[in-house]
Amino acid sequence: MPEGHVTHRIAGELGREFGHRTIRSTSPQGKFTEAALLDGREFEGAEAFGKHMFLRFAGVPEQVHIHLGLIGKFFFFAEAEPPTENARWRLTAYAPDVTMELRGPNVCQLRSPDEIAEIVGKLGPDPLRPDADPEVAWARIHRSSTPIGVLMMDQKIFAGVGNIYRAETLFRHRIDPMMSGKYLRRSEFDALWDDLTELMPLGVRDGRIDTVYPEHTPEAMGRDPRVDKHGGEVYVYRRAGLPCLVCGTPVSVKELAGRNLFWCKHCQPRSRRRKVTP
Repeated sequence: MPEGHVTHRIAGELGREFGHRTIRSTSPQGKFTEAALLDGREFEGAEAFGKHMFLRFAGVPEQVHIHLGLIGKFFFFAEAEPPTENARWRLTAYAPDVTMELRGPNVCQLRSPDEIAEIVGKLGPDPLRPDADPEVAWARIHRSSTPIGVLMMDQKIFAGVGNIYRAETLFRHRIDPMMSGKYLRRSEFDALWDDLTELMPLGVRDGRIDTVYPEHTPEAMGRDPRVDKHGGEVYVYRRAGLPCLVCGTPVSVKELAGRNLFWCKHCQPRSRRRKVTP
């Protein structure tokens, strides 16, 4: 599932390509029937909250709510009529010609202001938004017995954080992912939050997730660059069984709350603040 930096990056691209332009709105699949209500209107902008995106059009009080889910993707074309008919939603603007196609989203529908407020109100702070309040996340973590490795991906705590940023920030701060959130120290939380607010904007800028420090880049270590469809240089994510870039210990993996968790048992040792479980 795309993480929050992808949503923010696409929102910016939509604004640059379609901002304040009259657009053609259609649904080649026919599944987004409300597309016709937006046809011929001016595109006012897009805004991201974590993994959710909301698109505004002139004269329409509702906004288009998009959540990509596991397989949803945006495609941009420098032409008016791309040769595809499997798009849920297509936006086209002319002179210069540009088309956006949205394929396979989990959600694509008009939402009222009240519905939008309800969706956003359930989300935790988004490290990519200037209005984010980390105290909300801290309060929810501080009273939870759930492992911090699970809480990091709870969108009610950290909006937009997914499996990659979860694994990488916990590694960078040597935190045991199995430790209960209530045992996380305030200094550790602050370090995690600061790291997210530093790394995620780089993901928006570069379109990939890079989390390694300069001394652990391929150039610095004389190793081959990582080859993965997600791109980016990382410490533990999807590196199960490979040597840790810091200590050489094979990276571990286990399923946690339905997702694969990657971590280094040496760099992230079992915390004394949690009980040993069988």
